[in-house]
Amino acid sequence: MTDNIIECRSLTHYYGKRLIYENLSFGVPRGRILGLLGKNGTGKTTTINILSGYLKPRSGACYIFGENIQEMDPRTRQNIGLLIEGHIQYTFMSIAQIEKFYAPFYPRWNRAAYYELMDKLHVAPGQRISRMSCGQRSQVALGLILAQNPDLLVLDDFSLGLDPGYRRLFIEYLREYAKAENKTVFLTSHIIQDMERLIDDCIMLDYGRILLQKPVGELLDTVRQYTFTMTAEGPLPEDERIYHPSAIRNSGEFFSFLPEEEVRRILDAQKVPYAGLESRRVGLEDAFIGLTGKY
Repeated sequence: MTDNIIECRSLTHYYGKRLIYENLSFGVPRGRILGLLGKNGTGKTTTINILSGYLKPRSGACYIFGENIQEMDPRTRQNIGLLIEGHIQYTFMSIAQIEKFYAPFYPRWNRAAYYELMDKLHVAPGQRISRMSCGQRSQVALGLILAQNPDLLVLDDFSLGLDPGYRRLFIEYLREYAKAENKTVFLTSHIIQDMERLIDDCIMLDYGRILLQKPVGELLDTVRQYTFTMTAEGPLPEDERIYHPSAIRNSGEFFSFLPEEEVRRILDAQKVPYAGLESRRVGLEDAFIGLTGKY
């Protein structure tokens, strides 16, 4: 039986009359780094807010460490490190002062994890947070989360405000830290190239549902971008296993998990006028856009 740290069962939520999703269920196994991918409005932040206990779903329940998040023991909640879009308070404090302020609240506090990340940022202990860049403040917030030494980290848009160098630094640091300490991580980011370097598994949200949940390696080994030339006016393929077929002038494309032989059979059976069918492997960002659609 899979040892899931997070277990969400049949989550349904609305904002007003607008359905965000219905009967959404998923689990996050212990020791895995899972990325939640979705376009704006598909429910990523809603899911984070439900996981944090800030939002009660219309129906369904979410369990973390086996406890319903809405009724969680405060001692269990201390074992969850939560970051909401890089938010940090008390910016009048220095790097050292804010570490000392937070430490007494967390019995498992690991100041070494905090200062290791601060050293990588090349910031001095006496530097005031108010005088730091947005990206550096995000890293301070992340350092405070790591210092809490929780078994579960929930990070919403963890790379907010970071330049490419700092993003790469933190991705490498977080992955090494999580694997060495057997941490479970649930995160979102708008920068999918970062996710590809970091996560073990991904959930792709479509509007109102989960499109897929797979290990990233399995996803990228099996999904393909197909391109072809339309030789005449005619239909594009219609099949639930072919994602978002489109054609601009005479150049067509779609994405699918099907092998090329099966794709050809579908195109021929539906009398799609095509030639030069080719397939190629893609990265996570192209796979995400291809499977969920460009718009």
